[in-house]
Amino acid sequence: QVQLVESGGGLVQAGGSLRLSCAASGRTFSTNAMGWFRQAPGKEREFVVRIKWIGGITSYADSVKGRFTISRDNANYTVYLQMNSLKPEDTAVYYCAGLTIATMTYDYWGQGTQVTVSS
Repeated sequence: QVQLVESGGGLVQAGGSLRLSCAASGRTFSTNAMGWFRQAPGKEREFVVRIKWIGGITSYADSVKGRFTISRDNANYTVYLQMNSLKPEDTAVYYCAGLTIATMTYDYWGQGTQVTVSS
């Protein structure tokens, strides 16, 4: 099992910034990438960004390109999401997730952290 704990959410005005963290523990070697997803009220959960542990290759949703940056600290199995130029439509619960090597699916999820952007 892999345990994921997010932190760093909060309330910010439009145009502001927040940094989310996701600390992974347990069988982290069973994952080859970490992703961030978000779910706004009444909407489906959507992919935001992904980063591979090895090589740091990233993939971003078009809606956040140029504003959000993902990074990782392999020594501490921690992933960060720097969110700049936030918009009200970025308001959502943000979840980090671990991509399992064996299944190539996101099998591990954190509890989520609320991000609210006021206009």
